[in-house]
Amino acid sequence: MHTMQKSIRISKCLELAILFEVSADKPGNVNLTVGFEGTRYEHFLASAVAAAPFFELAAQRGIAIAEGKTNVRNAGLGRIIKDCVASINAWQHGGNTLLGTVILLSPIAVAAGMAPVNEEAAFDISKLRNNLKHVVESTTSDDAVQLYEAINIANPSGLGKAPELDVNDPGSVGRIVKENISLFQVFEIASKYDSVCYEWVNNYPKTFDLAYPYLLKQITETGNLNVAIVHTFLKVLAEHPDTFIARKVGIEKAQEVSAKAERILELGGLETSSGKKSLQKFDLELRQSGSLLNPGTTADIIAAALALCVLGGYRP
Repeated sequence: MHTMQKSIRISKCLELAILFEVSADKPGNVNLTVGFEGTRYEHFLASAVAAAPFFELAAQRGIAIAEGKTNVRNAGLGRIIKDCVASINAWQHGGNTLLGTVILLSPIAVAAGMAPVNEEAAFDISKLRNNLKHVVESTTSDDAVQLYEAINIANPSGLGKAPELDVNDPGSVGRIVKENISLFQVFEIASKYDSVCYEWVNNYPKTFDLAYPYLLKQITETGNLNVAIVHTFLKVLAEHPDTFIARKVGIEKAQEVSAKAERILELGGLETSSGKKSLQKFDLELRQSGSLLNPGTTADIIAAALALCVLGGYRP
């Protein structure tokens, strides 16, 4: 596959993954029919389109690394994420839509660029995962500084105060530069209370070991992408309390939400009338407190799992 074709293909795969994710009617999230105050479905559509060129750039860096034209330390992930977030902001007025998703998908784009493609133009997911580990572990202090700037641009809600290298502390960036702290090291600190950072530093275990295989199985078994996405969302939420909720209202409330997700799956989810009823009730409960109980981090992981499905050859 030609280099340019490959990078465009990767960006299309990731853009499609975001579009699939936001189109599914997952409980407590923005979807086609329901949004939050100031943040609606169209804001996510615009964000997906705005992000695509930066996934293409990330993929081009990965291709250059695989061809030996540059070093993996020069991938420039921090800058890619920052410019991507700035572009998303310029294309819509719905606030922070995709920060977590962009942080997860940008290294996947680099890793896919480094990975071989088979005759069907699908990517080898196990090789992609090996590359991913290499990509994130090779990040630099400059990547960390750029990521802090990206967070300031996105201005996400519910950040809270970090115990160390807090993004709102003006001294953090100076310390990162002075002590040469890489983005990987920053995420190691944050991984204790943030699932996106946890994914980065542990080679994406929730994405590759739970969400992705479960999603593939659900697509095969249900024959319905929306059902597969909703069930996978519930599965991940059931097994891992959402850190976005935990940061805003505490871990106990996040665990309660997870227990309810597990119960809905036990009732059969969208494939039984009792499961459907229970899911509708759950959705309403999550929405009653504004966006405080929005399982946003779980949605980011689902977007990453969908990216692997599409990169691996899934087509609707």
